[in-house]
Amino acid sequence: MDLVSIGDNMVRTISKPWFSLLIITFYLLIITSPLFALDPGLMLDQSLEIGGIDSDAEFVNKGIIIPRLSGLIGDNGGFYLSAGMNYQFEPVGLVPELLRTDFNWRSGSFDFRIGRMLYSDPLGIIAQGLFDGARFSFDTGIGTFSAGAWYTGLLYKRRANIAMTLREQLHNARSLSINNYGNSYFAPRRVLSALEWEHQGIGAREMLMASMAVLGQFDLTDSNLHSQYLALKLGIPIASFAFNLGGCFETLGLPDRLRLAYAAELEIAWRTRFQRLSLLGRYSSGKTDYTVAFLPLSSIAQGYILKPSITGVSSASLDYTARLHRTFSIGLSSFYFILNDLETFSSFRSGGNLLGAEFYGMLYWNPFSDLSINLGGGVFLPTLGNSITDIDNLWSVELKFIFSFL
Repeated sequence: MDLVSIGDNMVRTISKPWFSLLIITFYLLIITSPLFALDPGLMLDQSLEIGGIDSDAEFVNKGIIIPRLSGLIGDNGGFYLSAGMNYQFEPVGLVPELLRTDFNWRSGSFDFRIGRMLYSDPLGIIAQGLFDGARFSFDTGIGTFSAGAWYTGLLYKRRANIAMTLREQLHNARSLSINNYGNSYFAPRRVLSALEWEHQGIGAREMLMASMAVLGQFDLTDSNLHSQYLALKLGIPIASFAFNLGGCFETLGLPDRLRLAYAAELEIAWRTRFQRLSLLGRYSSGKTDYTVAFLPLSSIAQGYILKPSITGVSSASLDYTARLHRTFSIGLSSFYFILNDLETFSSFRSGGNLLGAEFYGMLYWNPFSDLSINLGGGVFLPTLGNSITDIDNLWSVELKFIFSFL
């Protein structure tokens, strides 16, 4: 039996109402038991969002219930177990999901982790999120070395957000089918491997921070699209300022020949005790005679409204956050998006290279340690560009509640 068949049988089981009830009952028994060295918890993340194109509004009410359990294994080990039940109204839907569930073992300079874990590349633009696999790290006097390998084919497709081909984009957009979970629930089947090095203090004054990674993505689907990445990031803090510079070279193994792509970013940030202001610019290659559009494994959204990925789109953003009170903070963000070519990003495009500008604001209120209420809203203005000429302004307002019961 292959991995797809195993995953199909597993998800068919967890999709049954009685199984979901059994899982919730199990967690309730755990969190009320007198067992020591265990840290149980239960969290509700509820979101109410309304948005659309000018007067055409759409309302979305969705959330996720997350029970979790963490604890120690002996003197050097530990575990973290969490699952989730995604729910949404209009249309009604319940989707079970296994979230971060990993086991780790640390002894001296060695660290080993296996399971469904969080991972991000040094730049945060190639692969980011939950992945199934194992990772090994070793601390030395010249930095931390690590190696890992992960599989994506058992992840929930909406959480993984892997869309390297048009076929995968269409797969992620389709609704789940209760009669065909194996083909409608899981993310595309790909393998990710990474060799990394990180050092937090280089030089006489140990001010330079550096990280480097070599990543390989191997396609197990019929698309036969493989890619490799070399990423480097440097950071220099000076007084209240921080300067971060990063770059990535990519090779893509397409059926006809090998293609090259690249991406780069520059950030200048100013930070005090209660404020932070940052200017971030990101550039990625477009389709030319010598390069193709930069194509990451994870489709990581830039911005809050339009949410384009870095593929074929460069951006400049200005972010400001301030803590006005012990329980109250604000955030203001602005983005400007530019197309690197006129072929890659086809959504709504009908003109030139300038997509437009986005403005977004956030209010954060944390009256208690176990309660967070966030209100955000903004607008994307295509009229400040020359690319999207056939649609009106996009807007969105979202109210989010996060309750931690334990």
